[in-house]
Amino acid sequence: MSHTEPLKVVGVSGSLQSPSKTTALVRAILDQVADGAETETHLIELNELGPHLAGAVQRDQLPAVAEQELQRIEQADLLVVASPVYRATFTGLFKHLFDFVGQYALVDRPVLLAATGGSDRHALIIEHQLRPLFGFFQAVTLPLGIYASDADFQNYEISNPKLAERIELAVERARPFLGRQLEVARPAWW
Repeated sequence: MSHTEPLKVVGVSGSLQSPSKTTALVRAILDQVADGAETETHLIELNELGPHLAGAVQRDQLPAVAEQELQRIEQADLLVVASPVYRATFTGLFKHLFDFVGQYALVDRPVLLAATGGSDRHALIIEHQLRPLFGFFQAVTLPLGIYASDADFQNYEISNPKLAERIELAVERARPFLGRQLEVARPAWW
């Protein structure tokens, strides 16, 4: 990536419904990343992509629209991923999507983790579910994740200024990882 190319930032919302607090959170993060940096942002909403994943158990069984989204994920300079908490973890469709991502496609790729849930009791999803998933890919999970509860939203829009501050801080802390010239990463073999 040269300095003249915009950053490719891809957001993935694991929500299965629309409107969605999770999708609103991802949009807010993408907007914050785009503020002050030349970016190309793209949002993948699983409630829309999900039907294209149905029935596929191998990547070569996916239709072109799903393959295109996987390529965007694998070629992103930054991933912003979020899922609502569902039965103590991310949604199954979120996991199904990432089951198709190449095992070494995200090595050293920065990933900003986010999640939403009904209450603050679910905040550890970032540390206990999302961080290990992206650790498997040998991605660089950024140190600050963003968790939001139902109380942080009104009419599917962020209403809590503290959440807006957390988004701003997480993106600020992510900036040193953006725009770095990434060499071809050599994955660790187990």
